[in-house]
Amino acid sequence: MDTRTSPFRLRIERVRDALKQHGLAAVLVPSSDPHLSEYLPERWQGRQWLSGFTGSMGTLVVTLDAACVFADSRYWVQAEAELAGTGTTLVKIATGNSTEHVQWLAANVARGAAVGVDGSVLGLGAALGLRSALDAAGVLLRTDFDALAEVWPERPALPAAEVYEHLAPHAPVARAAKLARVLEAVARHGATHHFISTVDDIAWLFNLRGADVSYNPVFLAHALLDMNGTTLFVGAGKIGVALQAALAKDGIRLAPYADAGAALAALAASATLLIDPKRVTFGMRQRAACRVIEAINPSTLFKSRKPEAEAAHLRNAMAQDGAAMCEFYAWFEAALAEPSRGQPGAQAITELTVDEKLSAARARRPGFQGLSFGTIAAFNANGAMPHYHATPDSHAVIEGNGLLLVDSGGQYLGGTTDITRVWPIGTVSDAQKRDYTLVLKGTLALSRTRFPRGTLSPMLDAIARAPLWEQGLDYGHGTGHGVGYFLNVHEGPQSISKAIPDAHMAMEPGMVTSIEPGLYRPGRWGIRIENLVLNVAATVADGFGEFLEFETLTLCPIDTRCIERSLLRVDECEWLNAYHATVRQRLAPLLTAPEQASALAWLMVRTEPL
Repeated sequence: MDTRTSPFRLRIERVRDALKQHGLAAVLVPSSDPHLSEYLPERWQGRQWLSGFTGSMGTLVVTLDAACVFADSRYWVQAEAELAGTGTTLVKIATGNSTEHVQWLAANVARGAAVGVDGSVLGLGAALGLRSALDAAGVLLRTDFDALAEVWPERPALPAAEVYEHLAPHAPVARAAKLARVLEAVARHGATHHFISTVDDIAWLFNLRGADVSYNPVFLAHALLDMNGTTLFVGAGKIGVALQAALAKDGIRLAPYADAGAALAALAASATLLIDPKRVTFGMRQRAACRVIEAINPSTLFKSRKPEAEAAHLRNAMAQDGAAMCEFYAWFEAALAEPSRGQPGAQAITELTVDEKLSAARARRPGFQGLSFGTIAAFNANGAMPHYHATPDSHAVIEGNGLLLVDSGGQYLGGTTDITRVWPIGTVSDAQKRDYTLVLKGTLALSRTRFPRGTLSPMLDAIARAPLWEQGLDYGHGTGHGVGYFLNVHEGPQSISKAIPDAHMAMEPGMVTSIEPGLYRPGRWGIRIENLVLNVAATVADGFGEFLEFETLTLCPIDTRCIERSLLRVDECEWLNAYHATVRQRLAPLLTAPEQASALAWLMVRTEPL
């Protein structure tokens, strides 16, 4: 791309013009919205629009003479390719939680100059850390500068999709019961009011779902709770008359989406407001003049602990998801084996084909509502980019020899799925088998772990890494993230990662978490083996307290053709054989129709014991 004519270069120049007009030396553009969402509505995808970098996480900094995207190792290969020729450079950071952009600003902005940011999309904690660092460097922070409003004339409007109700039996806990439980927790904190901005908390609390964000069944809203009722701030026309009536019965008032800040400002001086400093923006916090108590949203904790009724629905959703994958992989292997494959005129099977056919198989399953994230189908070198996505302009044909990594998931009325498998294509090398088996050992090691209830989830991370560390290998992403219940595929508070733990990351019964160690050889291949697991009570000897263990929820064969058997212990083989027996038992009854005969046959072959 010619840097001089790149549309991204021209957009960055518009930003610099705005900086000069406002007397600013730099602007910070986070990947964020007023709800601090991980996945953003198009209106707030400004970092992508300005830089061309499409990764889901990253921070853009623009000064009068530089433009930098700060991204962690999951995105380095992708970012270098997408930023080439745009005039924006990549700054490699260690983790997605890094604050290196803050230190960069403090070091590169002159003393006495000012940095601008839109405080309405900047987290409260991030704003305080940024201000502290800039104050120490003698740099002024202005939180009233919305660069996107200045330079993006075709900026998308707010999403307008209608909100709908998540109903029983798939929503087994009534909305009124959830509200009462949250208000009890608010009262225990000594607060009279509670403000919530995170859209997945709101969707869970009100038993509502929407379509404002791709792949996540959520809608843009804020909520203000008090002992006399609840106000839901939501866009006009998004909630129909019948649903309005149902909400009113539970004491829920509706107000315009834009009025949330004014409602905070109008709270009486005698009020005490509970807010979560990690889940509210600086802009919203500034509106509240009353006494404030900072603590985690009670809904975030309650939402993470699925009751048994939800776990039962989730097990069914996992079975349907697994049956869909059997149908797809049976078709896929048969298609690759066709004698005409590779001949002139034969239709190529590409990474895009995988996405299309696998999504179609899921769509045929009962309760399916959509994908839980964009499918990652990555062949050979593309698999070395953990967040790679094939596009019509850039994708690989699946042919020859190597490894195909497929990371995918679905949204069902009874749960959210997320699974990664790696499949051999043609002949697999000894080096690939070794890497695959070491990653598998990490998945097995953590899947079999028992631990005291309340163990902080980051403490479990090293268990999955140990087989790789022993060989001097590692991966740059977390080992596991929490998963919602027909909600966001990534949710907290638990995180099996290298994150610095806090008390809210304690592992409790009912939490659903991924286990997904990986290994990536840039330019060669990538491997990740992922299951979702449920925290359940473990039976242990008396005297040492309550222990938990993982119930593996994901149901899909783990390919054994890539295994280097000499690296697996007997007990590891036994666990894998037992898992495959369960997969066969659970999925076979869902593949009994005549048209599913090939899928059933594939399942039986792929679950043969080692």
